[in-house]
Amino acid sequence: MHNSSLLQDLAVVMVVAGFVTILFHRLKQPVVLGYIAAGVIIGPHTPPFLLIQDKHTIETLSELGVVFLMFSLGLEFSFRKLKEVGSSAIIAAIMEIVLMLWVGYEIGRFFGWKTMDSIFLGGILAISSTTIIVKALEELGLAKENFAKLIFGVLIFEDILGILIIAILSGVAQTGSLQIGDALEAAGRLLVFLVIAIIVGILTVPRLLGYVGRFRRTEMLLVTVLGLCFAACVITLKLGYSVALGAFMMGAIIAEAREIGRIEELLEPIRDMFSAVFFVSIGLMINPRLLLDYAFPIAVISVAVVVGKVLSCSFGTFLAGQDVKTSMRVGMGLSQIGEFSFIIAALGQTLGVTSGFLYPIAVTVSAITTLTTPYLIRVSDPAVNWFYRAAPNRLTALLNVYTTWVGHVQETRSKNTGRLLLRRWSIMMVINLLFVAGVFIAGAFLVNTQPAWLASRIQHPEAVRAIVWLTAALLSAPLLVATYRKLQAFGMLLSEMSISKNSDGKRNQAAQTIVSHTVLIGGTIVIGLFLLLLSSTILQSGRALLLLLVVVGVVTAILWRPFIRIYSKAQIAVQDVFTAPPPTPHHRQLPNFLEEAELERVEVKPHSVAARKLISEIGLRSKTGASIVAIHRAGKNILNPNPSEEILPGDSLLMIGDNDQLKAATDFLNATDPKE
Repeated sequence: MHNSSLLQDLAVVMVVAGFVTILFHRLKQPVVLGYIAAGVIIGPHTPPFLLIQDKHTIETLSELGVVFLMFSLGLEFSFRKLKEVGSSAIIAAIMEIVLMLWVGYEIGRFFGWKTMDSIFLGGILAISSTTIIVKALEELGLAKENFAKLIFGVLIFEDILGILIIAILSGVAQTGSLQIGDALEAAGRLLVFLVIAIIVGILTVPRLLGYVGRFRRTEMLLVTVLGLCFAACVITLKLGYSVALGAFMMGAIIAEAREIGRIEELLEPIRDMFSAVFFVSIGLMINPRLLLDYAFPIAVISVAVVVGKVLSCSFGTFLAGQDVKTSMRVGMGLSQIGEFSFIIAALGQTLGVTSGFLYPIAVTVSAITTLTTPYLIRVSDPAVNWFYRAAPNRLTALLNVYTTWVGHVQETRSKNTGRLLLRRWSIMMVINLLFVAGVFIAGAFLVNTQPAWLASRIQHPEAVRAIVWLTAALLSAPLLVATYRKLQAFGMLLSEMSISKNSDGKRNQAAQTIVSHTVLIGGTIVIGLFLLLLSSTILQSGRALLLLLVVVGVVTAILWRPFIRIYSKAQIAVQDVFTAPPPTPHHRQLPNFLEEAELERVEVKPHSVAARKLISEIGLRSKTGASIVAIHRAGKNILNPNPSEEILPGDSLLMIGDNDQLKAATDFLNATDPKE
């Protein structure tokens, strides 16, 4: 068999990894370190035997590990959680990343490394490890603590910025230098791409998976999800971004689907297998002798990671209004590097711009800081107590006053409905314009590349430009109409808020009119200039632009109301992602008073509010207190049904609860769906 070497290598990898991870589990150490240690054991730098025959095949499989690792991180990410992250997590993440980028660069320059090594070292040290932190908090039983939720928020924002760092470093590797203009341009392109991809994905992917999920065929759902994941990776690769971005982005989109519970269960074994190969391949690249030669830089970098992340995250969290105890616990929980660091180090090595020693140094520093993470989390409370004992009373009192003041300011802002509306409309207008920019950029790409299917149908280049511009403008019209309407509302509300009442309690109508019209006219001019800039990337003739503007203006005037309806439907669909309740956990809690618990059976009628909905969607437990423990369907029993189980007309539901809960649940299930 010509592929026997591949089978032999996989057998060696899995067998050794299995034994080593069992050992690490018994020693209560992270399993990830066990995989890396297994790679070192079977690697080419560890005598006396060469256990791996084809190292390149394992490295190829490890690339699949990167895809599944980033995809699984995306599945744990949820856009609705962005609302819950708050300013604390955002400020802490930005301060940590900026400081560690600078620290990593300065350390590299201190040791006399190449500029590119120093830049990539900064990226390696910038992002903490989601996998390692979540594992550590779960093993310590602290995952539900308030500081842990804040840590998860920081990790969410770090994941987003980590993708941006990867994109910028890819550009730096190609140009050989880091220019502010290039970085801003890369960030702008990435932002436009992400906005378009996420909005289109949210509007289409969950519906597609909902349709596939109705067939109740696990293989169909699994193949569809994998197809979407790999398709996203190919698209991002074609656009010049890494496969990690595509995998993470598609995972985040699929996380909003109703079938997320089933998808996670199906993907878990596949992810674990390829992730294991990925981490083992990291160990294969570690040369123990090289690590001895770089022992001092490794020690310096490890200390810099721990100290730098504790200080930056703690200070950033405190600056956002959290108390000292919470801030220090957050900082000590985020003081390590992990999977993102491996991906950034591998990127530099793949592009051939970093030295060979950087990758194993990154892995070793990750291993060291991973070992220290549980201990730092454990000693966070004693460290806080020591700080309060050692710090002057004046200082602690000042810190407490600052925390109280920030909390009061945030509470005041949250109660100001006008400001919240202005901020919300501003964000929506920016998103609309980013989407418009993406449509015109795609049009410019078509015009410049002239694909065969387009060139063969339209021979004249100017006709191609005109048709592409007209198509882009018509696709953007609903967004521009919505932006104009929001600009009107923005101006009216701003005038209402900015013009104070007179002594008789009335406002100056003339001043309000001036403010609202100024905002509308100024905003329209800015949008017009923005559209002219975008149009210049497609059209070359001013006359053609004027003629096409007349055509688009007439069409927009005729279809004004349909455009509004189209945008409203899309807006509602996107907003559902942020307002819908999060997926229900897999475990189900029974009533705390089992001695009073009773069982009740209810048949689901065709027009019931629960018919054709998932258990997680009807929220029976949160609304009534009763829980569904079994479903009788077509002669079969589904015991302890999953929250992603769909309730069908004719199902007989077995519920548990006390008398009041069961009565409320029965009345709820017997109610008729108002949509019917």
